[in-house]
Amino acid sequence: MLRAGILGATAAGLGQWPAWAQTGTPGITDPLPEETGGDIHLRIAPATMRIDGRDRPAIGINGGAPAPILRLREGRPVRIRVDNMLDEETSLHWHGLILPFQMDGVPGVSFPGIAPRSTFVYEFPIIQAGTYWYHSHSGLQEQLGLYGPIVIDPAGTDPIASDRQHVVMLSDHSRLSPHAIFRKLKQEPGYFNRQRQTLAGLLAGRDQGLKDRLDWGAMRMDPTDISDVTGSTYDYLVNGHGPRDNWTALFRPGERVRLRLINASAMTIFNVRIPGLKLTVVQADGQDVRPVTVDELQIAVAETYDLIVEPAEDRAYTIVGEAVDRSGMARATLAPRPGMAAAVPPLRRRPVADMADMGMDMGGMDHGAMGHSMDMSMRNPANAPTVTMGPGVQTISPMPKDRTGEPGQGLADAGHRVLVYRDLVARDRNPDARAPARSIDVHLTGNMERYMWSFDGKTLSQARDPIPIRTGERVRVNLINDTMMAHPIHLHGHFFELVTGHGDHAPRKHTVNVAPGGLVSFDVTGIEGDWAFHCHMLYHMHAGMMRVVQVRAEGDAA
Repeated sequence: MLRAGILGATAAGLGQWPAWAQTGTPGITDPLPEETGGDIHLRIAPATMRIDGRDRPAIGINGGAPAPILRLREGRPVRIRVDNMLDEETSLHWHGLILPFQMDGVPGVSFPGIAPRSTFVYEFPIIQAGTYWYHSHSGLQEQLGLYGPIVIDPAGTDPIASDRQHVVMLSDHSRLSPHAIFRKLKQEPGYFNRQRQTLAGLLAGRDQGLKDRLDWGAMRMDPTDISDVTGSTYDYLVNGHGPRDNWTALFRPGERVRLRLINASAMTIFNVRIPGLKLTVVQADGQDVRPVTVDELQIAVAETYDLIVEPAEDRAYTIVGEAVDRSGMARATLAPRPGMAAAVPPLRRRPVADMADMGMDMGGMDHGAMGHSMDMSMRNPANAPTVTMGPGVQTISPMPKDRTGEPGQGLADAGHRVLVYRDLVARDRNPDARAPARSIDVHLTGNMERYMWSFDGKTLSQARDPIPIRTGERVRVNLINDTMMAHPIHLHGHFFELVTGHGDHAPRKHTVNVAPGGLVSFDVTGIEGDWAFHCHMLYHMHAGMMRVVQVRAEGDAA
């Protein structure tokens, strides 16, 4: 039992906190182990994760899950030997790194995978700095803990000054096997949704009105279906530790602390805040941005953000990672000494989807005040694939709109400043500021009732041809979300520039979250190779929401 004297904030009401908010240990301050240097040896094997005092089966690296931090340096090549000690194929993908496509680590796309009881050696130059991560791209292994952070120090002086830094890696883990989760989603997509609307909620005015509920019922959709997999089965983790573990990042009052925030979850979008502290965003997806100070941010699956916080008081602060559907929370502590804890805020009311989330906002399309991405001159129907209609396409958004200036789902009424994509401005001029020569429309499609996910109505296995781009070609990609769920879309091997009105200082990202009923445009310059392009919701990708982008020099045969 914790003694009241070690709490950094009030201990009053501790017994009333939900289980995930209670502290079961005096605080765990150990960071993830590190592997560094130009020659690294990684061993993938069955492992155990100890979450809130209980052991869980996992897949790990070098004896631990999550995997160790890879600490690399810009300008120095790396050689990574990976031994597969599993009884099944595995792989490692270096998420966000620019490298030869043969080293990208996607079985069946860029290499054959790592067979059981065999070894593969990755070798590639390090041509960037920042915060990234790595994970399996085989089956559903990522859900079992096969992921870890990558921290790349710049070749020279780091332009982001800090007194100390911590990796804060968010993830989700279930007692159920990932294959059991997927089977349940296919049998009943709402299986894990324990927050459906009730008659009591209707009468109390907490949920939708009767007409809206009837309208949604006619569409055979549930507006509370914000997340496919929820806190009913997930534990939400920080660096592999559950909320009761009280993982703690230490600081001295007055220091500038850099938090390298990574969302390594399989399916969970998190809303992150530290009550009592401002968050200054200095990097997005490993790329420097002009500092922007907010109270909260939403981090989609596979995104990274680097934050500067400056705790001046000699007390503890709670790092809150609230699941987007408000079904649970990842929790850690920022404190000057081990064993401290701060009050944990209660979960906020869960969001409910509205007609804008269905692309049916009759207020009109928002092209942005700055002449934004869906400028019709860049929408070339000749280059837009036709959506293949069928049982896998439940809806087509009639009026999708740019939502990059809006807070993430459920945060419109947060009562404080929330980061939006349009807040992000690249610190340096983009390396390629050419206007795109053509555009490609990609529809994000699905049937939630049948748990079918695709691009343009076709799964990866149904789409016989890759998306072709020429080497060095400048292309605008318009992502149009025809579903009522958010989709974090990741393009391997590239950074792209979000079209949000910032010209040649557009923010550069490798993953972008496309809001329900929304659209996002980005400009990209083709880098030769075969590259995976997919939703980073693990079970959406597994169900088929993936394509291959094939980049070839002009005249080369596919």
